[in-house]
Amino acid sequence: MEYLGLIGLIGLAGLLGLKEKVDPQQDGAKIRLLGVLGLVGLLGFTIPALAACGAFGALGLHNHQRESYRKMANLGWLGCVCIVQFLMSL
Repeated sequence: MEYLGLIGLIGLAGLLGLKEKVDPQQDGAKIRLLGVLGLVGLLGFTIPALAACGAFGALGLHNHQRESYRKMANLGWLGCVCIVQFLMSL
């Protein structure tokens, strides 16, 4: 369980969607802002309940024009581990 913060760092991949812009003609501009959630993964080292939540930031790459970035978006679902961890701590 102490390595859940590393799962949250996967969300930093979502920042690639902000750095390498998606074609403006593609829809889903607002969901690409999920890439900012990758920064929450950094808080996971100090606040254990947020550890894996940062992984949701990778979901911001779901409709990127680069195939490799779109595949990285699937890693964002690892953020669900955060929800499981939170429920187990109750």
